[in-house]
Amino acid sequence: MTATLLLQARTNSSRLPGKVLLPVGGTPLVVLAALRAGNTGHRVIVVTSREASDDALCDVLKHWNIDYYRGELENTLKRFVDALYGVPDDHIVVRLTGDNVFPDGSFIDELLEDFAARDLSYLGCGGEASGLPYGVSAEVTRAGYLREAHGQAETAFDREHVTPRVIERFGRTLFEGYRALDMSQYRCTVDTLDDYLRVCRLFSATEHPEQVPLSTLLERLKIASSEIVTPISARRMVLGTAQFGLTYGITNTSGRPLQEQVDALVRTAIANGVQYIDTARAYGESEPVVGKALSGGWDSRATIITKLSPLDDCPADASPHVVQAFVERSVYQSCRALNKPCLDVLMLHRADHLTAWGGSVWEALSDLKLRKVIGRLGVSVQSPEEAFSALDVETVQFIQLPFNILDYRWDAVIDKISQVRQRRPLVILARSALLQGLLTSSQVDLWLRACCSNAADVIDWLHAKAAKYANGDIVELAVRYVLSQSWIDGVVIGVEATDQLVDNLRKSGLESWTDNRIGSIIADRPRVPLETLNPATWKKSND
Repeated sequence: MTATLLLQARTNSSRLPGKVLLPVGGTPLVVLAALRAGNTGHRVIVVTSREASDDALCDVLKHWNIDYYRGELENTLKRFVDALYGVPDDHIVVRLTGDNVFPDGSFIDELLEDFAARDLSYLGCGGEASGLPYGVSAEVTRAGYLREAHGQAETAFDREHVTPRVIERFGRTLFEGYRALDMSQYRCTVDTLDDYLRVCRLFSATEHPEQVPLSTLLERLKIASSEIVTPISARRMVLGTAQFGLTYGITNTSGRPLQEQVDALVRTAIANGVQYIDTARAYGESEPVVGKALSGGWDSRATIITKLSPLDDCPADASPHVVQAFVERSVYQSCRALNKPCLDVLMLHRADHLTAWGGSVWEALSDLKLRKVIGRLGVSVQSPEEAFSALDVETVQFIQLPFNILDYRWDAVIDKISQVRQRRPLVILARSALLQGLLTSSQVDLWLRACCSNAADVIDWLHAKAAKYANGDIVELAVRYVLSQSWIDGVVIGVEATDQLVDNLRKSGLESWTDNRIGSIIADRPRVPLETLNPATWKKSND
């Protein structure tokens, strides 16, 4: 089957500038990607820009006899269409990228066979359904559909990502030929220095890197990826970092981990699929510690959620301009601590700040969002009443709320969440799944400090349910229960040590329980006082 492979590349990568020219196995990265993709005979054209920054790239391609086309930097879709000048509309096109060197000709032939066998107009490969690592990706369509997409493109997103209009028209059909391989949590793209060094090692001592089969590289990647500790991506675990900046939790006896320990914890979490990292201005040294752990390009691999300062020092009678100054101080302090020019997600730490000071806090944050200092806004809530208030604000895209296996307060909120999701994007994250560690404790005195008058009954119930449904493991019972709630997108879990992280990563990948199983678990659940569900009301150890 005849196809043209269009491999997009540019030199001015923001995270690793010039990466496409870096040598891998003695060959420039972009050249190796082109040679491997074309090693069964398909024509490969590297599509790059007319910018002076890509002159050296084109010189390298010319030296290696690789075809290339130069077009507009900001309009990748137009580059693709112009590079296909003269080919018929029904000609098959494969989209590849210059920072992914794993795809080879045999892999592309498999995609083309699937594309033809199913008589498709679009076929994509990537993500969990593919079973392949991040970096073994491609898209297949026809030249005419790209031309139509170019004519209809209205947004920068359409022009940058090439295929959104094609997918909108024909649907996103996925290639699943390697699904059983189950390597979607692995990574072989080159986006950071660490990525590059790993790929170099995988191709080291290889005489003809352009001919190494994909299957061989995948085996090497498995062996080299010792940080992958769970067979299933832990994408629904949110890494909580209060412990990195404070001595946190009723059962904490070890204090804060050291910076090098945090580095390892954060990077292991991300490598195993964790997508969100949760911190806050109020978490002591958490933000700067997390910022250091994410250096070297790791920040590009996760979404950082932080929270506004509680604004305890802002005068109660402050004017809107003064409130704005306090808000901006907190936001820019977070940017500095996290070493980021803008924040991915910023939440209110206190839900009443939605309306406090006449709404000036939320107005200031909305302005910062318009100025692209903040990506998305959210609210951390303590109660169903606060959740309802947050859900009524159209610009709230994230809500974090306390929820655990003993919690019985949220039924009405769940219905409202379902309604809101029909009209806008909304991410719901649960925290305190272990009730700050209390659920794992059999010490009655700790439960009494948490205002639990029926402590013995609750402890017995937790142990009985864990024995029946979670191999005697209360942490598994608690985490799996929360993650089995279809309305919850992720659960915030704090860790202090590597073995604890690994255990939680594995638990986060367990299969969700059915609604029937959940009903069986909580059918005889003891009812705890409301104060037990709110750590702010607990008695201090010296009370």
